[in-house]
Amino acid sequence: MSDTVIRSLDDLPNIDPDQLRAIDTADLAGPNAPRHPPRILLLYGSLRARSYSRFVAEESGRLLRWFGCETRFFDPAGLPLPDSVEPDHPKVKELRDLAIWAEGMVWSSPERHGAMTGVMKAQIDWLPLSLGGLRPTQGKTLALMQVSGGSQSFNAVNQMRILGRWMRMVTIPNQSSVPKAFDQFDEAGRMRPSPNYDRIVDVTEELVKFTHTVRARSTYLTDRYSERVESAEAASMRVDQRSL
Repeated sequence: MSDTVIRSLDDLPNIDPDQLRAIDTADLAGPNAPRHPPRILLLYGSLRARSYSRFVAEESGRLLRWFGCETRFFDPAGLPLPDSVEPDHPKVKELRDLAIWAEGMVWSSPERHGAMTGVMKAQIDWLPLSLGGLRPTQGKTLALMQVSGGSQSFNAVNQMRILGRWMRMVTIPNQSSVPKAFDQFDEAGRMRPSPNYDRIVDVTEELVKFTHTVRARSTYLTDRYSERVESAEAASMRVDQRSL
C-alpha cells in the first residue's frame, strides 16, 4: 500500500500547529542529496482486527507524510514462518521489495510475554543482510515503537534495537513506548492526545531528520576496511585463476 505525500493538518487533529515545524532539509542534506520524498516503510507486529501496533504505525504514517515522506505499509497477514517456504513466495517477495525500496523504516510491535511478537520477528527474519548483491537494510534509518497492555515497558523496543544494529541500520536514539494501549485510542483507531502521542510526533520528526542526513551518505558511511580488503583479495584470486 502506498500513500501520497501530504502537508495538510486536516488528519492530525491532536497537533498544535504552532509547534509542528517542517523539516529544514537544507540543514541536513548534502548538495548532491536526493530530492525525492524520503521513502519510509512501516511494519507492525499484530494480526488483530483492532491492532494497536498497527494504529501506532498508522499515526506515524500520517505524521511522516506531513513531514514530506512517502510511506508504504506491509500487511503481515499471510506471511509464512521463516524457512517454511522458498524466498520467492509472494508475501516474502513483497516484503523484500519494500525493504529495498525504503530509505528508512518504522517497526511497531506489541509486547507479548515480555518480548516483541512472533509476527514482528518473522518479518525481520525474512529480511536478509544481503540479497543478490543488494543489502536491503544496511545504512537505512530505523525508528522503534511498541505498545503494551499494562504499564510502560521497553522490552520490545530494546530487542528491536539489537536487531536494527544487527541489520546494520542507523537506529535513531528516540523511541516510543505506549502503555495501556487499550485506553490510548478511540473507536476509530485514532490516538488520543497525550504525552505518549507527543512522543510519537518526536520520533517521526527525528526519523525524517536522520533520513535526510543519512540517505545520500549511506554508501560512504558503510564503506568498511575489512570488506575492501576482502574484495581486493577476491579480485586477486580471480586474476590468478585466469592466469593458470
